[in-house]
Amino acid sequence: TGGFSEDGRSYVILLREGHHTPAPWINVISNGNFGFQISEVGSGYTWSENSRENKLTPWSNDPVSDPAGEVIYIRDEDKGDYWSITPMPVREEADYVVTHGQGYSVFEHASHGIEQRLTVFVPLEDPVKVSIISLKSVREEPVRLRATYYIRPVLGVSDRISSQYISTRIDDKTGAVMITNSYNADFPGRVAFIDVSEDRRSCTGDRAEFLGLHGSLERPEAMEMESLSGKVGAGLDPCGAVQVKFVLSPGETKELVFLLGQGKDAEDAGRISMRYRNIDTAWKELDRVKSFWEDKLKALQVHTPDETMDILLNGWLIYQVVSCRLWA
Repeated sequence: TGGFSEDGRSYVILLREGHHTPAPWINVISNGNFGFQISEVGSGYTWSENSRENKLTPWSNDPVSDPAGEVIYIRDEDKGDYWSITPMPVREEADYVVTHGQGYSVFEHASHGIEQRLTVFVPLEDPVKVSIISLKSVREEPVRLRATYYIRPVLGVSDRISSQYISTRIDDKTGAVMITNSYNADFPGRVAFIDVSEDRRSCTGDRAEFLGLHGSLERPEAMEMESLSGKVGAGLDPCGAVQVKFVLSPGETKELVFLLGQGKDAEDAGRISMRYRNIDTAWKELDRVKSFWEDKLKALQVHTPDETMDILLNGWLIYQVVSCRLWA
C-alpha cells in the first residue's frame, strides 16, 4: 500500500480502486500552538492552542469509517460531476497518491481531464491551516470548474455541545467567514475563520443548506446549487463553506489557497487570513516549514546495519515525538 521515499523523508501511499490502508494512516502537523491531523483519505481535524479543549473541527476516534469534518470539493460546471481531491468523501476509480511529509502532506489525483494536487501544512508561527490546490487541465477544450471548502465547526470540545452557541458572519473587509462561540469560557474572544485566495466567492454558515434535508458529505445538496446563499448568523445548524468558480483553458494550471484558522480576536483573524490567502506567501512559508524540519531532524544521526531502522531513527520517530507528543 505504501512505503518510505528513497530519501526516507516522506511516506508515500498509493490507493488504487477499492484499496484502503489497514487503519487510518495519519500525519500530525503542528507548530506548537496550532495544528491538525490528516489521514490518507483526507479526514482528520484541526485545533488551536489546545488539541482537546479547542477543536476547530470534529475529532473522531472511529478507525473504520474515518469520518471527515473538512472537505474540498471540485465540480465540473458543464457536466455536473463533482468529487474530492482526497479519497474521501467522494471517491473515484482513478488512483490517489498520498505523501505524508515532515510538516506537510500532499494528495495527488487525476480525473475528468484534470490533474489535481492538494498540499496542506501549518506555518511556523501563525494559527492557520493552509491548503494549496493546483489544478491543471489536460483537456482539449476550456472547462468551467467550481471549488468548495466546507468545515463543520466545533470551537470547543465537541460539536454536539457547542453547535447551539456558534455564530457565523461574513467579514466586510476580507470576505472571510468568521466563526465564534460566545460560550467558550476557556478561550474567550477567539474568532475562527475560513477564507480563499479568490476575491469573488459565495459563502454559507448553514449546514442544513449545504447538506440538504437528506444529504451527506458524499452527496451534498450544495453541489447542485448555482451558488451558496450567503446565509450566516446565530441559531443555525452551523457550518463554514466558501466557494469559487473559474475557467481552465487547455493546458492551463490554476492555483488556489483555502484557509482555516483562528485569531485572538476579529482583527487578528483578518490579519492572518489576508496574509496567507496570497499564493506566493503560502508557497514561501511551506519552504520555511520544510527547511525547519530538515535542520531540526538532522541534528541527531544514527547509523545501524539496518537501513529501515536508520530511516525511523533519523527523522520520523523524532518528528513524531516533537510534532505529535510535545506540541500537539
